[in-house]
Amino acid sequence: MGLIAYLKTQFILQLLISFVFVVSGLIINFIQLCTCVLWPFNKQLYRRINCRLAYSLWSQLVMLLEWWSCTECTLYTDQATVDKFGKEHAIIILNHNYEIDFLCGWTMCERYGVLGSSKVLAKHELLKVPLIGWTWYFLEIVFCKRKWEVDRETVFRGLERLRDYPEYMWFLLYCEGTRFTEKKHQISMQVAESKGLPKLKYHLLPRTKGFTTTLHCLRGTVAAVYDVTLNFKDKKNPTLLGIINGKKYKADMCVRRFPVEDIPDDETECANWLHKLYQEKDALQEQYEKEGSYPGPTILPPRRPWTLLNFLFWATLLLSPLISFAWDVAVSGSPLLIIGFVLFIIIASVAVRRLIGVTEVKKTGSSYGNQEAKKQD
Repeated sequence: MGLIAYLKTQFILQLLISFVFVVSGLIINFIQLCTCVLWPFNKQLYRRINCRLAYSLWSQLVMLLEWWSCTECTLYTDQATVDKFGKEHAIIILNHNYEIDFLCGWTMCERYGVLGSSKVLAKHELLKVPLIGWTWYFLEIVFCKRKWEVDRETVFRGLERLRDYPEYMWFLLYCEGTRFTEKKHQISMQVAESKGLPKLKYHLLPRTKGFTTTLHCLRGTVAAVYDVTLNFKDKKNPTLLGIINGKKYKADMCVRRFPVEDIPDDETECANWLHKLYQEKDALQEQYEKEGSYPGPTILPPRRPWTLLNFLFWATLLLSPLISFAWDVAVSGSPLLIIGFVLFIIIASVAVRRLIGVTEVKKTGSSYGNQEAKKQD
């Protein structure tokens, strides 16, 4: 076991895994580009193909969490709620505290068969990120600049387009708008005080416009809202770099299901409902801080082999020629070839590190405190 843990931390092995992800992602993006010719003739076929192409890419990241780091994900919910997973369209509300919260969410999507069709209301900057943003573009992800006067038409149009989506989808919303930090929390609570809203201890004030708009546009399509509160055992603060290094974490996810018909239609009442929900999430977080668990029964959904098999397929396809080429370069004795190959490795390393940097809390910006942002709700 010690040897395996040691190997997981070795740079060359991590680089090979990253190489498989990056190159397979570029191949998948190219195939997605080719599928665009289907859109005018058979939109639903285009969507089904792209769901499976996206699964092939995202499941490699899920593989890192499940099979590489062996992180455990436990659900705190009832069986009746779990029985509906993957069998209905749903909006997911997730707290935004950790660098890998999206990865834990994707893990649950994979285990219940909606990873390829998962959606998110994403910031526009991510559209420019290779692989991630490009794949999302072909998946019809809704991008926004977080300025409502600019986003209004784009968001409405993007959400309306999803009403006839052929695969069950989970639409993720980070209602806090940005990841939690102490500085952002202080500013957020100043906003709460100025608006006469109850202060939250563990969350930022939710931005209601994205939620009310999404629910309004998808009402009649989505059947429920799943509220998910995520924490990690022993107050760990996991990172994607930690996952790549093979560190094991234990994630706990409290899931509550709210049928859409129980949520008010009126925008103001719907916004109040969301504020009340976050007060309840804060109470759940308080209990977890004190007791190390959420209330209610636990369910540990088993990991499936498909993420591992998918990665092994791409690894076999891509690493065999790479290793063969590296060997040829090494035995050639050509300084030019060797220098070129080393430069390739360096460039690949920098590219992968920058992709990882997208998830880092310290790299995420916030518009809390910005006068323009305060007008959005």
